[in-house]
Amino acid sequence: MTGVVQVECYAGYRGEETPRRFHLDQQCIEIVEVLDRWLAPDHRYFKVLSEDGHEYILRHDAETHHWELSNTID
Repeated sequence: MTGVVQVECYAGYRGEETPRRFHLDQQCIEIVEVLDRWLAPDHRYFKVLSEDGHEYILRHDAETHHWELSNTID
């Protein structure tokens, strides 16, 4: 599963955005933990755990500031 999602973030004291929830197909998915994060030349990736126990990988485009659901891990 991939696609564009709307992500709500928290900006910490250093201004780095961390995803807190995202909206997919009219469903709001709450993030309970960021399990991992890594940088690529043009993107930032976040492996997150949702309230319902599913893991997702969110990708943030640093240039356009768009978010995508890169992968779902069951």
